[in-house]
Amino acid sequence: MTGQAAVIDFAVLEQFMIDVFTGIGVPEEDARICTDVLITADKRGIDSHGVGRFKPFYYDRVVKDKVQNAVTNFEIARDNMAVAVVDGHDGMGMVIAKKSMDLAIKKARTYGIGMVIARNSTHYGIAGYYALQACDAGMIGLTGTNARPAIAPTWGVENMLGTNPLVFGFPTDEPFHFTNDYATSIAQRGKIELYNREGKELFPAWVINQDGESIIDPSKVLQALIEGTAALNPIGGPGEDNAGYKGYGYATVVELLSSALWQGPYLKMLLGVEDGQKVPFHLGHFFIAINVSAFTNLEAFKKHAGDILRALRNSKRMPGAERIWTCGEKEYHAWLERKEKGLELNPVLQQQLSTMRDELGLSQYTFPWE
Repeated sequence: MTGQAAVIDFAVLEQFMIDVFTGIGVPEEDARICTDVLITADKRGIDSHGVGRFKPFYYDRVVKDKVQNAVTNFEIARDNMAVAVVDGHDGMGMVIAKKSMDLAIKKARTYGIGMVIARNSTHYGIAGYYALQACDAGMIGLTGTNARPAIAPTWGVENMLGTNPLVFGFPTDEPFHFTNDYATSIAQRGKIELYNREGKELFPAWVINQDGESIIDPSKVLQALIEGTAALNPIGGPGEDNAGYKGYGYATVVELLSSALWQGPYLKMLLGVEDGQKVPFHLGHFFIAINVSAFTNLEAFKKHAGDILRALRNSKRMPGAERIWTCGEKEYHAWLERKEKGLELNPVLQQQLSTMRDELGLSQYTFPWE
């Protein structure tokens, strides 16, 4: 280890991740899905949900915590025309999610719209991946998931709701689709983990303790979230003056859609710990695909959507502002920048990759930091 950041080529990283997933028992086809979801996050500049979560959220949960199954048993438990409920049996969340959106898309081709609820799942990576999956099929995509308790309700200080993303994707005639891939909290746990790895303080509005006071030390926040003595603020912030109730409301919508339609666990039931022991999370997800062609010509829709986005970007800017962005655009530009340079990894992530390699005996890999 050099103690400094090092850059790794995306092709090398991708093959390494596939080899690690297969090394812990994930079938190769599923390993490629899991890898694609994680590496897509890094390619799009979403560093909170990429390789930084590879070891703690997937490798460790399969190998050490044993709360997640490497082999995914994807079962269609209920199938009724345009809707379905699938059971992931605590397998790999990314596999469950991709197959669920595939099923929603298939139903949308027949019925104009398809909706699939996934039960007994695990962390599924960036939600935007599945909305974009629908966009690539010429459809509007929606998805969301519940998660470990993190967000406090408005006027509360207890972490009750997950960071519960509510994500939409729209196909456009531009080089990138519109997608709003973000949590219903101001910042999500992954960003706090990222700030912790980088030794950066948090912004005061992000997290509160049980006295309603801000906490800015990310290491203390991560521990306090586990202990239940800190909470993330919903979009808008604490109280009602900055409309924090809106983020709180949307987070609750996601909780309802992710649990009530299959009578699954919710709120504090999703801690992943019982009697001091780690247990499966049994997360719920929802996936909706809307077939644009059932309403109008797909190419005309794409141009219409693109016209809206271009009008927004070309509107009058605030003094000093260089440009106006639309959702999905920054992620597209991140990939244009990163695809030639590779991915920069800090020493913490370097150590994680080296540890997984050594534990699995993947001696064919020599990393740039060694």
